[in-house]
Amino acid sequence: MDIFEKMSRPSLATEAREKGLYPYFHALESRQDKVVQMEGKRRIMLGSNNYLGLTTNERVIEAGIKALERYGTGCSGSRFLNGTLEMHLELESELADFLRKEEVVTFSTGFQSNLGIISAVVGMGDYVVSDKENHASIYDGIKLSYGKMLRYEHADMEDLERQLQRVPEKCGCLIVTDGVFSMGGDIAKLPEIVALAKKYGARVMVDDAHGLGVIGEGGRGTASYFGLEDDVDIYMGTFSKSLASLGGYMASSHLVADYVRHASRPFIFSASIPPANCAVALAALRELKEHPELPVRLSEIASYARKCFREKGVSIREADTPIVPIYTHDIYNTLEAAKKIYEGGVYVNPVLPPATPPSDCLLRTSYMATLTEELVDEASDIIASVVGGK
Repeated sequence: MDIFEKMSRPSLATEAREKGLYPYFHALESRQDKVVQMEGKRRIMLGSNNYLGLTTNERVIEAGIKALERYGTGCSGSRFLNGTLEMHLELESELADFLRKEEVVTFSTGFQSNLGIISAVVGMGDYVVSDKENHASIYDGIKLSYGKMLRYEHADMEDLERQLQRVPEKCGCLIVTDGVFSMGGDIAKLPEIVALAKKYGARVMVDDAHGLGVIGEGGRGTASYFGLEDDVDIYMGTFSKSLASLGGYMASSHLVADYVRHASRPFIFSASIPPANCAVALAALRELKEHPELPVRLSEIASYARKCFREKGVSIREADTPIVPIYTHDIYNTLEAAKKIYEGGVYVNPVLPPATPPSDCLLRTSYMATLTEELVDEASDIIASVVGGK
């Protein structure tokens, strides 16, 4: 059998194209901002993870330009060998201090961070207990490890305990959860998770890709939000969202950081973060530290959006984050709604299988601290006119 044969089989992508509903790869013609030019038309951007709006911050942009001029375009090697810049160490030190952890290890992407952390920490005979709605990179990190995966129903602490009871006492165990879940926007039940981890002798890792800059004291993330910074063993996060760049990180103890640096194949065998990206992440971190009002404003504008949707009769999932999912349920209903909203001048993300069950599809809207109430009013009117409201 030809290995390419599967590529010609019918798929959701081919069916969506045939129906004129294909929703992916729309091309930006402007900066990633609250309002963008996309495929020749003005669109209000409600589909970005640029939570603090720092992709257009002039100080952040200038930092990237200066780094490009000073260090060139890339490092041409891994951090392990010739690819460590003084700036990488500076970023790691400042981020560790901000997150109140002993050390930070940076990776070239957020996805790679989960691959690199989990595959290094979890060895043969160890167990990983994972929330079913965790990000795909967590699942792939577990696959890359030699450990055994147990999954618990989303945010179901009774099921988490049942899975922990299956772990033999002689085996190591890591509980991994998103801090802020990327599709639903809900926050992990971290106090309960930490309590169960202590009860069963497990360690805790939080993927805070959507938590950094969003929740917690000054945007420090999920552990800070609950006052549990000393009880979470590993934070993972990205620079591609609130910090307006590209890359990822692990924050942990000295012991864990040193081990991962010398055991993580995705870290050892990947080129380091390019100078401009590193400088942008560092500058964005400093903006966040200097302007703790940014996460506050982000929360305010997301709350305003939820209020608008409620008043207009739009069915949303409630949460205390800038991710506001709109229920559309059926696959093709979701695709049709996304297309009409896009044509109306608003960009949102349709969320389809395998990211959701086929009957639980949704439109993922996400917000930036730089959005205005007027833009949210305009966007929510367009969305309500499509998905049905009052």
